Amino acid sequence: MASNHKYLLIFDFDETIVNENSDDSVVQVAPEQELPDWLKETFQDGYYNQYMQRVLKYLGDQGVKVSDLKTVYEKIPLSPGMTTLFRFLTKNQDRFEIILISDANMFGIESNLKRYGYHSLFRRVISNPTSVEKSGYLTLGPYHSHSCPQCPANMCKRKIVSDYLNERSQEGVKFESLLYVGDGANDFCPTVIFSSNDVAFPRKNYPMHKLMRKMEEKQKGSFKAKIVPWESADVVAQYLQALLNKS
Repeated sequence: MASNHKYLLIFDFDETIVNENSDDSVVQVAPEQELPDWLKETFQDGYYNQYMQRVLKYLGDQGVKVSDLKTVYEKIPLSPGMTTLFRFLTKNQDRFEIILISDANMFGIESNLKRYGYHSLFRRVISNPTSVEKSGYLTLGPYHSHSCPQCPANMCKRKIVSDYLNERSQEGVKFESLLYVGDGANDFCPTVIFSSNDVAFPRKNYPMHKLMRKMEEKQKGSFKAKIVPWESADVVAQYLQALLNKS
């Protein structure tokens, strides 16, 4: 008998769904595919969003069009096994509520997902807002502000996940469990509050995975969720298939 309990499946974008950092990819359309040193030197840890705002302005100043950026985003390759995972999810959409939380930007993510035909899989895409100005420049803003000391100033994914769960619970939606596919330090933050019923899928040997291992070394059992590392996302597909077979 099919259970009507859905799983909430959360994806990161950069180096998770796609196999590179989409922000770095836009450098391909810069003059000589290189950003000037004066611009690179303005980068500050924790303020990547502000840095990318300056990068996009610089590219606009150099005559880079939004359509050029779109082409770059569309060409970013998916991570190994991601097609297998997305095909599996397309067949089992009724069992998963799928959302995407990314510190990249809306324009880049939507360009990429639409190009590969997977945009409709996601109930919601949560990322830093972009708009195309009259000047033809792509501009970027911060997603929100928060008080988490671990996360970049413009986005704490733990807060986003908590807010989303609250919102869904007020709408009468309860999830069987939470599943999170990611790679970065900001993907580790939300999984710290997961229970033993939940599953974290960190990309193997990326920052998220390393932080989980570190937390476990410090205090065994302190990280509650089940950890399933992946090098290819078909590992995630196999795990989810087994989960559906059990429920």
